[in-house]
Amino acid sequence: MNLVTLLPFIVLIGAMFLMTRSAKKKQQAAAQMRDHMTPGTGVRTIGGMYATVKEIGDDTVTLEVAPGVHAIFAKNAIGAVLDDEEYNRIVHGQAADLTIDTPVVPDDASSLTQSETEGDAPKLDMGKKDAPQADAPKADEPKGDEPKDGKADGEAGAK
Repeated sequence: MNLVTLLPFIVLIGAMFLMTRSAKKKQQAAAQMRDHMTPGTGVRTIGGMYATVKEIGDDTVTLEVAPGVHAIFAKNAIGAVLDDEEYNRIVHGQAADLTIDTPVVPDDASSLTQSETEGDAPKLDMGKKDAPQADAPKADEPKGDEPKDGKADGEAGAK
């Protein structure tokens, strides 16, 4: 046989070998991560639920979802084992000691428009008033050359 005819088969077999090898490495890494779980560790399930490990069995893990609420999951359902710092940041909103030298930008611009010396100065209203204008047409009155019955030429029931 010719080498040119065997080349597609060789490439196909090589690609299959590489794909199974990378999948096997991912499975081993996930199994190793699950083996490092200890009671009290924060985890994220494959469904996206954050919980704390309470007990570890052979194939199952008991998780505390909320204080006093326990759920039993398969070990394979654990998607990630989190560090204590990361778990507290995500679940409790507690950040580690943040010493940032950059100024903090507020959520709204109201504190940026008023200086500290102005105090309780009246704010300037730049919006339009809601009072109706006298010369504006009312919604129920026909405008200009529109017919009173609301029908136009070409519509069903038009005269």
